Amino acid sequence: MTDATLDVVGIGNAIIDLLAHADDSFLTEQNLAKGAMTLVDEDTAERLYAAMGPVTRASGGSAGNTIAGLGSLGAKCGYIGKLKQDELGAAYRHDLLAAGVRFTTPMASDGPSTARCMIFVTSDAERTMNTYLGACVNLKAEDIDAEMVAAAKITYLEGYLYDEPHAKEAFHRASDIAHGAGRKVALSLSDAFCVERHRADFLDLIANRVDILFANESELLALFQTGDFDAAVERLKPMVEIAAITRSAQGSVAVRGDELVESPAAHVERVVDTTGAGDLYAAGFLYGLTQDLPLAECGRIAGLAAAEVISHFGARPETPLREYAGL
Repeated sequence: MTDATLDVVGIGNAIIDLLAHADDSFLTEQNLAKGAMTLVDEDTAERLYAAMGPVTRASGGSAGNTIAGLGSLGAKCGYIGKLKQDELGAAYRHDLLAAGVRFTTPMASDGPSTARCMIFVTSDAERTMNTYLGACVNLKAEDIDAEMVAAAKITYLEGYLYDEPHAKEAFHRASDIAHGAGRKVALSLSDAFCVERHRADFLDLIANRVDILFANESELLALFQTGDFDAAVERLKPMVEIAAITRSAQGSVAVRGDELVESPAAHVERVVDTTGAGDLYAAGFLYGLTQDLPLAECGRIAGLAAAEVISHFGARPETPLREYAGL
């Protein structure tokens, strides 16, 4: 096995985030499910965008946020995601390249526009996401850069992407390439609603193609259809090499075989926007794993990365995470 030249390659939905403050009455008027990620069509996306207040625009997407966080920690990363050659696509590509991320996925010249997510942040810092997947739906197995995947210590798959049939083939190809090169594959479950849509497929994917799993407590419970957290962890242990589960204010739990490490949540003066918390947690944890750090240190860095991103508006770090985490 040749030495890896990249730490992590992320594969996910390349989405531009459009963020705005909103109150609960607005969510009710627009019939939006508070705190959830809902897929919408282009007409609904246009209607919601027109109804939004002042907007902050930022490159996003779950795996994209994780890769940005890893870059901020000093990791060498690549990204695979489908964009269109339009204004939003050009902005997304620019942000990746400016962050030092390797990006080689061909941009589409026709078809749906670059994906966008309208995110409404309420005063309790909860985020309600409405996503138009656009060009993302056209990511196919042939878009997987085999050389890039084989060169990365870990290939990180975003559960949200699994909503599209082509993406399943892309996931399987990436996993086969990574394992064929002696590398590891990580998966984020992304969202409890996503788990409910794809439970059987996710269980198969985790058992047969995934080495490292990221989930929050609600996603894990949804996966095993139980209300017992400890029982869910026990069921997960034999399925993967490592699992990292976030529990909001209770911090997180990491397991590797019989080893179980609990990490407290990092202190935050004021929670402003929870968008990207899980993505940045994964960034910190993956950074620790690629540097061969103990699980406790992986959890510490992950908690700090999540704390930084929820202290401000937007899903990507504003303070260099390497400095923030004291590395």
